[in-house]
Amino acid sequence: MPLRIGGLTPLTTTDYPGYLAVVVFCQGCPWRCGYCHNPHLIPATVNQRIDWDEVMRFLERRRGLLDAVVFSGGEPTLQAGLAVAMHIVRNLGFKVGLHTAGIYPARLARLLPLLDWVGLDIKAPFADYARITGVPGSGDNAEVSLELILKSSVAYECRTTVHRSFFDAETLIKLAQALKKKGVRHYALQACRSANSFDLPGDEDDGEWLRHLEQRIAPWFDRFVLRPA
Repeated sequence: MPLRIGGLTPLTTTDYPGYLAVVVFCQGCPWRCGYCHNPHLIPATVNQRIDWDEVMRFLERRRGLLDAVVFSGGEPTLQAGLAVAMHIVRNLGFKVGLHTAGIYPARLARLLPLLDWVGLDIKAPFADYARITGVPGSGDNAEVSLELILKSSVAYECRTTVHRSFFDAETLIKLAQALKKKGVRHYALQACRSANSFDLPGDEDDGEWLRHLEQRIAPWFDRFVLRPA
């Protein structure tokens, strides 16, 4: 099975909203976002931590106990074996979820028919993506991916990870307004986990700052979630 796996979370209630899920962390990502909380997953070629057969044995034992399998990363769509893995877990009776930054829209388009839910990371205003990802033009692919998801029938959540080293309040408010205008109905702001990220300072006042943003932004969406660090 050509799927490089960097980690596994055996039980989560937050990575696929409303369902009990296991998260399979796929190795490799072409971006290097400054607030990445899984930097160990960025290199594509490292010693594999978990074998796919081990994942399969775990899933067999959890049939009827867990609802879904979420493929996260890193960037899962980087890996050619992802579609096969999704078919396998669907045949075991699990719902299939995906966390993606929308880096590869053509690959995402082929995966959407296999998905029950997708969480799309919105890094920044699309024209400003390079400041976060370090890759010029990266916002263009992310915007196309968003449009693909909105045109599909797949359940979704758009989410933005926030830290005041990267965003001020007005930038986030304008971003939320732009997403609403595009037709986004489900949106989340999630605080950066500074302790696990690249060299980012912690911020004791982030909770109050985020609650202020929540009051401004929440009424614009059918479902809005604020996730603390």
